[in-house]
Amino acid sequence: MSLIEMPNEIIEAPNFIGGEWIKGDGESIDIYSPYNGKVVGRTNESSSKQIDQAIAKAKDAQVLWEKTPLKDRTKVMFNFREILLRDIEKIAHIVSLENGKIISESKAGIMKGIEVLEYAISLQNLDAGSKMEVSRGVFCEYRREALGVVASITPFNFPAMVPMWTIPIAITLGNSYIWKPSEKTPLTATLIGNALTEAGLPAGVLTILNGTANCVNDIIDHKDVAAVGFVGSSKIAKIVYSRATALGKRALCLGGAKNHIILLPDADPEMSGIGIADSFTGCAGQRCMAASVLLAVGEVDKQIESIVERAKSTSLGDKMGAIITKEQLDFLSGAIDKAASEGAKILLDGREAKKPEGDGYWLGPTILDGVKENSEASKVELFGPVMSIIRCSNLSEALRIENANEYGNAASVFTNSGAMAEVVAQNASAGMVGINIGVPVPREPFSFGGINESKFGYGDITGENSLNFWSHVKKVTTKWQMQNDHNWMS
Repeated sequence: MSLIEMPNEIIEAPNFIGGEWIKGDGESIDIYSPYNGKVVGRTNESSSKQIDQAIAKAKDAQVLWEKTPLKDRTKVMFNFREILLRDIEKIAHIVSLENGKIISESKAGIMKGIEVLEYAISLQNLDAGSKMEVSRGVFCEYRREALGVVASITPFNFPAMVPMWTIPIAITLGNSYIWKPSEKTPLTATLIGNALTEAGLPAGVLTILNGTANCVNDIIDHKDVAAVGFVGSSKIAKIVYSRATALGKRALCLGGAKNHIILLPDADPEMSGIGIADSFTGCAGQRCMAASVLLAVGEVDKQIESIVERAKSTSLGDKMGAIITKEQLDFLSGAIDKAASEGAKILLDGREAKKPEGDGYWLGPTILDGVKENSEASKVELFGPVMSIIRCSNLSEALRIENANEYGNAASVFTNSGAMAEVVAQNASAGMVGINIGVPVPREPFSFGGINESKFGYGDITGENSLNFWSHVKKVTTKWQMQNDHNWMS
């Protein structure tokens, strides 16, 4: 029995170059579905020659695209929005097929991407620039201009949502966009490429290049790529950032996380049970905003019981999806064993959860209690549905542990005390903070981005803080005639 519709034949994921779907001219790469471990798609590595040809076409297309009025560029994005809403079921099934999410999660990811798209559409009204008479007869103004050709390397865990953080804004601002999707999940990219083409995007403005590390390096190194966006692990984010900036390019690279939730004794058991359990089990824990460490302050066993019960009800295949690869599943199982050997108590062992029929990469929600502060389970990003509980005597101790975390994506607190919540909001070392919210992802136009080892580069990847990354701001000062009362400013 299949939980999602399996294709009758292998789905091909070619490159998209100059408005045409062209097979990569390198080695073949198989795409496996986490639901059953079977090959469901295929793509090919892109050669350096093919990448060079693709970027040349993108560069030519960008010249005309930037000269297209902003209002007309946003019309294409509006059409794109309507097509995504029309085809959301189809796209969500492909996301789930290659990524392992449940369908509702795949739809939610697309809707979050559409939220960013709606912000991009609003730029025709919001981003009007500024003009002021700074002295008698002298005017200064801002004009926003595109960078040219920009690139983005996106991860497997959100094949639609993460690309949609950057595609709408970068393209609406007048850039051509080079997209290198994860080699594990390239199938969704073909649907997004077709949707943008149907929406009226000129050929060459969007380019999709498939491949592995060699493809990424060729894109970063290309002389005509002005900026690079990246989302993935901190290790690779740092490498991409260093490589791009060493070449004088702009780079904004989002890395991993080890997000902490502080649980206080006065927290509502039902709200904390649902919010915390859903945070670490959602998307099978394969997201950089998942709660992975619970800092349990004082007497909170009642709330922890609620978390365990909620997590127990998260049935595999129905309420939680699969793990991306067999290798990652084995790593998670080993991490659970290691934590137990170091003294952690397994309150809930996801390896014992009932799995759907057939082969697939499944792990149920797992809760480890009494985890030591400096152990692997407390410090390493496991990237799965595993939550580690560290017992703390007071809030100060909890904040000390959170602050010592090398990452800085998200932190949350569950409490009924506004004063305690404000202490956490002010002192947490994280770019995004939640109060009684397990996944504190900001909604547009508030931008997404962490700090510390979770982000390399300046600014955020969405919202108002992303605009200056994908564009230049030109300053123009104008005077048309002499003034009788001119001074040093004029």
